[in-house]
Amino acid sequence: MLSVNELALDIFEELFEYAEEFHAVPHELDNGARIVDCGVSTTGGYLAGRRFTEICMGGLGEVDITMGRIGEFPVPFIEVSTDFPSIACLGAQKAGWTINVNKYFAMGSGPARALSLKPKHTYEVIEYEDEFDYAVICLESDHLPNAAVMEKIAEACNVDVANTCAVVAPTASLVGSIQVAGRCVETAVYKLNELGFDTKKITAGIGHAPIAPVKKDGTKAMGSTNDATIYHGSIMLTMNAPEIKDYLDKIPSNTSKGYGKPFYDIFKEANFDFYQIDTSLFSPAEVVINELSEGKVYHVGAVNPEVTLKSFGFI
Repeated sequence: MLSVNELALDIFEELFEYAEEFHAVPHELDNGARIVDCGVSTTGGYLAGRRFTEICMGGLGEVDITMGRIGEFPVPFIEVSTDFPSIACLGAQKAGWTINVNKYFAMGSGPARALSLKPKHTYEVIEYEDEFDYAVICLESDHLPNAAVMEKIAEACNVDVANTCAVVAPTASLVGSIQVAGRCVETAVYKLNELGFDTKKITAGIGHAPIAPVKKDGTKAMGSTNDATIYHGSIMLTMNAPEIKDYLDKIPSNTSKGYGKPFYDIFKEANFDFYQIDTSLFSPAEVVINELSEGKVYHVGAVNPEVTLKSFGFI
């Protein structure tokens, strides 16, 4: 069985040892836990963003960053691919662990979830859990975790706290923009899982999304980084599942009743209450499916340059 924590640890070790080359800052706490700051008190960068995303996918994803265009505007894009979509996306990358210790709050993702089994139902559905003596977690937060936070993570993962590793970046940072856009394939796999589709039948996934310009305000940054995938994420999934035709119309974001405005505007209209937002909005803009058993290709959804550019602040 593949160990997402073992694979991610190799990437973390490089980031920790050569942090200066990534515009990152390494920290070792008194209890031995190690942290790499990728954007809280440092600038981070494209290389750090790549490594953060690779760690988040449990070492089972390839990540590239290139320049592209949206209309007349040049914009960087991230492209991610994986031959283990269910494990990489749901078993690791999914932001399925809310870290809330004393006054510290972060959204937790990455391979440590496969040790803590948060949420447990996800791992029952994909029939995967990890066994490794190190835990590697990705934290989306504008503060670094302290010793007590790392001890709680270690306890949940059943590992020694000295074997607990974290990479941290705020949403409103370059690494934050990169790693959220790097979830473009995950949103498609997650959506299918939520619809009841057996994601273990997906054999490969590739996608790209624009990297949102960094916003100063965290809530606005959350809006533009989500819009990168909601309005301009393009995904291709390869699978052995002829039944996929029964799910097609529910996959893309344009099927949501909330579709059509930048996410920040939708969130503001909902009084910044996530529970008032149609969750089907959190999907990629367009998806291509190559179904192998029947040799068919399906295409649903479409990118929306106008809303993307408005969200990013170009228009």
